Amino acid sequence: MTSSAATAVPHQRTADRSVLANARRIVVKVGSSSLTSIKGGISEEALTALADALAAKRNAGTEIILVSSGAIAAGLAPLGLAKRPRDLATQQAAASVGQGLLMARYTQAFGAHGVTVSQVLLTADDLMRRSQHTNAFRALDRLLNLGVVPVVNENDTVATHEIRFGDNDRLAALVAHLVRADALVLLSDVDSLYDGPPSHGAKRIPLVEGPHDLDGVTIGKAGKAGVGTGGMTTKVEAATIAAGSGIHALVTSTANAAAALSGEDVGTWFTVNGARKPVRLLWLAHLASVHGRLILDDGAVKAVRHRRTSLLPAGISAVDGDFEAGDAVEMVSMDGTVIARGLVNYSAAELPQMLGRSTKELGKALGRGYDREVVHVDDLVLV
Repeated sequence: MTSSAATAVPHQRTADRSVLANARRIVVKVGSSSLTSIKGGISEEALTALADALAAKRNAGTEIILVSSGAIAAGLAPLGLAKRPRDLATQQAAASVGQGLLMARYTQAFGAHGVTVSQVLLTADDLMRRSQHTNAFRALDRLLNLGVVPVVNENDTVATHEIRFGDNDRLAALVAHLVRADALVLLSDVDSLYDGPPSHGAKRIPLVEGPHDLDGVTIGKAGKAGVGTGGMTTKVEAATIAAGSGIHALVTSTANAAAALSGEDVGTWFTVNGARKPVRLLWLAHLASVHGRLILDDGAVKAVRHRRTSLLPAGISAVDGDFEAGDAVEMVSMDGTVIARGLVNYSAAELPQMLGRSTKELGKALGRGYDREVVHVDDLVLV
């Protein structure tokens, strides 16, 4: 798979893709390289064409959420920056300038079709904690009910490296789950996935029914525009996350947006191959930064993996890493095999005195608060 454009493919309607034609709710993600360039800032032509396609779909009755990159890239030219900055502070400054410019253009472009847009900025923390992701869902759901197209972006101005999604492709996959979308459409400057370089006669991959369909395929990295962070790799990851958790996904070019939303045969279609999961567990499985490891004895491995129980201190043999309560950790077997990820209830400093002891014993010896699970089953995902 590469980031090169390819030959045109006849537009034909397929049964699977009719999900897009008839969807109640769709999340669409567009990349920086499709909307902006370092020299020219925001491309009015590209942004207007995208807004035209999405507004037409919204006015036909489908609820649309747009996850849009481009804030940092849009802020480069006004700040006189020659390329995307590497340091976090300058990225935050560029995002602060660019986000307003980007929203002003979206407001104008969608407004021409009588469609109202709103700005929704999220950090990973907003989808990690139950109360916050519930509030995020309520806000987005209400906006959609009011006929608004929410424009979602990572809150680059305040997000730190520790709480970043890393790219908006995976953010879009989580948002699609959060709002219970019917489909996820990932747009960039690439029209499809290919089994090799298109310039060398590679063939388009029209359908992915599971990870096995991508065995032996080389996935392209970020393109040459220099304004994005993901590339095809993160799009495949995001589409795989969505499809593995009950949501159809499509990877195609921004130029194909209207055709894609009509259910035509463009891009690469990732068909559903798994059941829906809570958004917190998706974040934990795919995006959370791991701060340490808990080494489990054989009994605890069986309890967690096969009986799907919470992890108790009695089943932990050792602790590795530096973490605080609430951080994500890996649970591994004695031979180092990763079994699960979870949010730990105790810090690395607290746990050593608790290992191998029952919660009842710990409650008596150390007091209330030490009689809880180390990782509750609701905060645990098998990997």
